[in-house]
Amino acid sequence: MEQKIFADLHNHTTASDGDFTPDKMVEQAKIRGIKAIGITDHDTLNGLKEAIKAGEKYSIEVIPGVEVSIRFKRSYFTGTLHLLCYFTKSMLCDKKFVKELKNILAKGRGEKLVRARVNEINKFFGPKSLRSGGETPLLKRDLEFNDIAALSSNATRRHFAIVLKESFNITDSNTINTIIGNNSLAYLPSGIQLKEIIGFIQKNKILAVLAHPAAGSFPGQGHYKEVLPPFEIVEKIFPEFLEAGIQGLEVYYPGHTDEYQNRLSSLALKHKLIITGGSDCHDGKERPFGVQGISQSQFKLFKETLS
Repeated sequence: MEQKIFADLHNHTTASDGDFTPDKMVEQAKIRGIKAIGITDHDTLNGLKEAIKAGEKYSIEVIPGVEVSIRFKRSYFTGTLHLLCYFTKSMLCDKKFVKELKNILAKGRGEKLVRARVNEINKFFGPKSLRSGGETPLLKRDLEFNDIAALSSNATRRHFAIVLKESFNITDSNTINTIIGNNSLAYLPSGIQLKEIIGFIQKNKILAVLAHPAAGSFPGQGHYKEVLPPFEIVEKIFPEFLEAGIQGLEVYYPGHTDEYQNRLSSLALKHKLIITGGSDCHDGKERPFGVQGISQSQFKLFKETLS
């Protein structure tokens, strides 16, 4: 389902794990003739003020948001799903709102989680690991906390992958997934529990959207396929997101085939959810900006729901 993109509502900057500064990220919209852009860094608000300022400079409408990591530990799924939370620019001036949201987000990431992940990776894949079958350890030296912290104070899976490639010369994607993927022996899910943010979303009238629900079912290689479950798993958890008060579903996404775009559109219609979309831009090559988004009429409905 191809369409003219008016707004690209899912993008990441250097505030989390993107390659573009907030200013450069907004500039991408100007360059490509896209009129509105969502800035939705992982579990942080740190790039939003710069992005809004850039929007004024480039005459681009910036929608502030955050991609919240929600962790699950179930018999059928242990991992993280993502919730795109959008709000108005005026809410960034509300110190109480910002402080409360930052405190909630801080529970799901940060130094404690990174150190725990590093320890688990070394335990199973470091030089002193005792891997089953007597296999050679995958890391030439122990991974160190500072390897990751040097890249970001808000580290994500992407930062771990970068370190494995650049500092350990591990370029094979299957090997990287063995070390840091959802099925890794060392895997620890990031994020908060859904119940920790439900009240905040409802109290502050945040427009919450379930991100890339079917990316885990993408055929072939895909950036999120390694860390997200297939759509059938998301379907099991979906009623919990409805109870939490989500108002939208990310239908247009690079990892969604036409089949799943149609299925998700029908699901949105059934539950009276608005349709959103975005590129999930992280860089200029592997996950570029402007490849997915929503039309002008869909954006109008988005704005009406947001206000």
